[in-house]
Amino acid sequence: MIEKLKQNKLVKQILKFGVVGGIAFLIDYLLLYACTEFLNIYYLYSSIISFTVSVIFNYVASVKWVFEVDKDGNKKKEFILFIVFSVMGLGINQAIMWGMSDKMHIYYMFSKIVATFVVMCWNFITRKIFLEKKEK
Repeated sequence: MIEKLKQNKLVKQILKFGVVGGIAFLIDYLLLYACTEFLNIYYLYSSIISFTVSVIFNYVASVKWVFEVDKDGNKKKEFILFIVFSVMGLGINQAIMWGMSDKMHIYYMFSKIVATFVVMCWNFITRKIFLEKKEK
């Protein structure tokens, strides 16, 4: 019975993470396009801007709605972990986009979709392991 409740909780959590991730993706994707196409910013610089804005949204929404964080936990440690994992996620994002777009000559907006999927998995796993409250 307890195992079934844990499975249901995980399924709901994954679905909520998907909703938050979908909104974050739209923010990231549309901002990337707008910065690159309308503001004429190099796509990798645009990607840094859009990624940063979407990660901040994703973190706030995840902490408020998706993950059960320890309200009494060390907020400074949480924030440092958030920054470290976000920078690593940005590195993964940039490497995939650069490799696909500059080296393989794939349209940068398609590269962004692939990069987003990989970083989304990275974000879920790292937040689940390091930011979610541990059951006692």
